[in-house]
Amino acid sequence: MSTDNAIYQLTNNILEALDSKQLVRGIFCDLSKAFDCVDHETLLNKLEYYGRVTANKLIKSYLVDRSQRVLNKDNYFGTYFSEWNKVRRGVPQGSILGPLFFLFYINDLPETLKYPSLPTLFAADINIVCVQRSPEGLMDDNVNILTKVDRWFQKNLLTLNLNKTNLVHFVTKTTVNIPDYIDLGQNQLFNSHIINFLGLTLDHWLSWCPHIARISNKLWSACYILRILKPTLTTQYLNTVYFAYFHSIMSYGVIF
Repeated sequence: MSTDNAIYQLTNNILEALDSKQLVRGIFCDLSKAFDCVDHETLLNKLEYYGRVTANKLIKSYLVDRSQRVLNKDNYFGTYFSEWNKVRRGVPQGSILGPLFFLFYINDLPETLKYPSLPTLFAADINIVCVQRSPEGLMDDNVNILTKVDRWFQKNLLTLNLNKTNLVHFVTKTTVNIPDYIDLGQNQLFNSHIINFLGLTLDHWLSWCPHIARISNKLWSACYILRILKPTLTTQYLNTVYFAYFHSIMSYGVIF
């Protein structure tokens, strides 16, 4: 799934629920150091469940029996090294395989949730849309889903950061008001009016206004760059700059 597909899935889930006169609240989960906490043994067990024995052996050789140490270089006292320690957690960041491994790691999360929850997963960006007919039902579902999700993360050695996990109550002009927070044990989670998801800025009206306002500044900068470069570059190179700095920003998140 690409980011465009994930954005479409999220917005489509919200719009369909609003069109059917249901109450909609999105839970945008934040994980603490998600990629660093992936347990190798748990990941390999999940990959074994999915099959592909030969590929799994290759992945196992890629992950296990690796060590790391810390280097501390000082101009006055010289260079010091920590002891070598086995790396038992974490997936390679900055690589193509890192996000793919993480997706395998959390692939069974939706199985713990039931309708009316609609999860959208893209690497560490996890959103769950909750839909219900009544405010009471929505509040109960929010608590139940967050409890299940938090329990699943703990079981899989991941940490849900409740201080940075956001709620957004998506509304229309006729939507019934609901409490702007939910209680989860010793924590309270409050509604936000604006949220960023995979580079798309959404407000609780599901309008494009905040996203347009945010990218306008970037487009102004891109226009300035094009204006400065115009006297010195050919049309071919200007097109390259345009598609790299202007068109890519303007078209991101727009599904054709």
